[in-house]
Amino acid sequence: MAFLVKRWHRKFCEKAYWIVKDADASKDIAQDTWNTIIDKLENLKNAESFGGWALRIFYNKSLDWIHAHNRKQNELIKYKNEHEVTDINDDNFDKLQKELLKTLIKLPNNHQVVLKLFYTQNYSLKEISNTFNISVGTAKSRLFHAREKLKLILKYKHYEN
Repeated sequence: MAFLVKRWHRKFCEKAYWIVKDADASKDIAQDTWNTIIDKLENLKNAESFGGWALRIFYNKSLDWIHAHNRKQNELIKYKNEHEVTDINDDNFDKLQKELLKTLIKLPNNHQVVLKLFYTQNYSLKEISNTFNISVGTAKSRLFHAREKLKLILKYKHYEN
């Protein structure tokens, strides 16, 4: 298996990057490809056909990522269009900002910091990862979980009122 990974992993990453133009996503696609290959390797009848078989799995994983990414983008656009605020005055904005800051304080420190750096200081995930000496994946995960917790808190507050 190590021989196969050594021979094919870089190709998977490079081809995935060429397809999706996202370095993190290309690594995820390559990893998902390997997970499927490992799960289904016993079904491969002819070892000489590994290349074509593995590339088919890889391309399917790439297409799955593209479809999921497009679906997310469409959902974000739809959400933005449905929830677009057309007229926000200074009083409402200040009230909203204060409410958001009160909610942020309820989050764990590492989530607060990542949210603040990403959204108010315009740090990239790479810059956040370098600042805290963590992987980009960990920074991405913290940002995701921080947003999810923030949404839950805000949704709960909304239902309380």
